[in-house]
Amino acid sequence: MLKRSRRTARLLTALVGMLTFSLALGIRDARGFTLSNPDSWPFIPIPEAATDPFNGTTLGFLPVFLQLDGSQQIKNIIAPDINYNTILGAGGNFRYLAYPSADTQWYVIAGGSQEKAASVEVDAATGLERKRWWTLEGHLLYQRDPTERFFGLGNNSSYNNQTNYSLEQLYVDLIFGVNITQHLQVALRERPRFVRIHQGALSSLPYTGTDFPTLKGLNGGSEVMNQLVGSYDTRDSITVPTSGGLVALFAGVADRAFMSSSSYTTFAADLRHYFPLTPRITLAGQLYTRYVPAGNETPFWAMSWLGGDGPGESSLLDLPVSDEQTWRGAGAGRFIDNNMFDANLEVRTRVYERELFNTHGILELAPFVDIGRVYHNVSTVPFENLHPAGGMGFRAIALPFVVAYIDVGYGGSGGSAIFSGINYPF
Repeated sequence: MLKRSRRTARLLTALVGMLTFSLALGIRDARGFTLSNPDSWPFIPIPEAATDPFNGTTLGFLPVFLQLDGSQQIKNIIAPDINYNTILGAGGNFRYLAYPSADTQWYVIAGGSQEKAASVEVDAATGLERKRWWTLEGHLLYQRDPTERFFGLGNNSSYNNQTNYSLEQLYVDLIFGVNITQHLQVALRERPRFVRIHQGALSSLPYTGTDFPTLKGLNGGSEVMNQLVGSYDTRDSITVPTSGGLVALFAGVADRAFMSSSSYTTFAADLRHYFPLTPRITLAGQLYTRYVPAGNETPFWAMSWLGGDGPGESSLLDLPVSDEQTWRGAGAGRFIDNNMFDANLEVRTRVYERELFNTHGILELAPFVDIGRVYHNVSTVPFENLHPAGGMGFRAIALPFVVAYIDVGYGGSGGSAIFSGINYPF
């Protein structure tokens, strides 16, 4: 369960607001600084407002500094903020996102909050275009999040059984890919990970260990996931795809012989395709399935998680972390078990485009439908008892690298859910 960075999600909530605001004003290029022309400001002042179905409401202030290259494309984003969250209290974050080229990108994000929440995240990738024979990415995350929820295992876990815990984790994700052709890649992925579980910050909910004392993984643990990934990618862009597709197959093992605290195996498949219906409309679809056939020892934090907006920007190479997938009817981990099936469909429609802050900005609407389920036994039919969710996505795009989104979904007893982040959910 390698969760999307909420620090980054808040940044992108602000960027969606920034780009939408700018598009609405119809800002043009300016000469010199004038208070009445935001396009001439040294930074973009953004009032920060974000909500999360499991993580409270955040209000704050975020100045965004954009640096463009000679082609008027975003080269760097610097975006510190101060904020107040209804659960975590006062906090702040620093963010630096770099886009030196289409082939190489990296970012650094760090922050903390009053109620024992902290995070540091670094990611760097090169060879994104697969034009040379190798591709490399390194990802580091330290995170302490006291707002995690657990509802029980299984596809029928009740919302009324909601509990709270604090997740503390440190992991390094290393991916080395060999590009057989520009479309076909075989990659080795190594992910050492250390996890600890503590009391959460929500006094209104029972501690997970109290209501589920026999849950595997309550004491945390360690794992070294060794994974082989084969992918065939014909998309016209990793970040903003409008045509082509992706087929990715995953096989992994964590074993005590490789310094893991438990032993299990995983297999997964990720299928995506993008159909350009018109120059402004793209039909995007994804099918994802994951199996843990040797999973009797699997800790709950390493099982298949259905809920939330998926792994998103956790990998610049856009390879899913294989244990958390998109279902926008509730927050991350709404349904948890060994195996998972998930399907997503959305219609991405560009409704407005304009040059803003000296770069090309696009406002996009995307109605979506998600269906999925989790299950314990491999023999279970994955297409029965599916959980439906639907809603509307609002996306702001600064070509060619930056996508910011806010998705509003509804999926049943948990009510509506609002998500934001970097990159498309799939």
